[in-house]
Amino acid sequence: MTASIDPHDPWAEVAPGSRRILEAALTAFADRGYHGASTRDIAATAGMSPAAVYAHHRTKADLLFAISRAGHQHVLAVCERALEGETTPVSRVRALTHDYCAWHARHHLLARVVQYELRALSPEHRSRIVELRSRTERLFRQEVQAGMAAGAFRADEVDNLTLAILSLGIDVSRWYTPGGDRTPVGIGRYYAGLVLTMLGAGQNTASPRA
Repeated sequence: MTASIDPHDPWAEVAPGSRRILEAALTAFADRGYHGASTRDIAATAGMSPAAVYAHHRTKADLLFAISRAGHQHVLAVCERALEGETTPVSRVRALTHDYCAWHARHHLLARVVQYELRALSPEHRSRIVELRSRTERLFRQEVQAGMAAGAFRADEVDNLTLAILSLGIDVSRWYTPGGDRTPVGIGRYYAGLVLTMLGAGQNTASPRA
């Protein structure tokens, strides 16, 4: 499944009609916040009537859940694919961190909503999203632990290190603006170097601009 995922399109598996609504909802939530955006705003952005929106998603809460699920599933799949063909602890953590951080820049609006609107999810929806988040977190923790066990990393406190790595990527979506001299690939490369330095695997010499 991960081999065929398009890293540039988190909506590839979404039907066109629903995609149009989800993209409009994403824009509204990113601009106004979940609580500040109305279903009428979303419908207007999509060029549809509120009734047409309700035909695909019953409530605004369902829209946020659909967006959050798509975003978390996509970044998890991107991370899983990043590990394919990587055989050493250093190369695996480098690839994993690179693609995770680059994803948060490339899809900064989606990432910002799914990462910073978690509290707006209903308890039922939040529990399902937390499971997806936990799978991504476990992926990083396992790779850091494997590197420590192999002697590739001179570090301890695996849980704190995992949290720090994830936080680096998540924060990218807060400040990133396209069109500047920092690109998603450059950010991914630079942050991967930072993480390897943090793990004691080498010095970070990469430029964030590429």
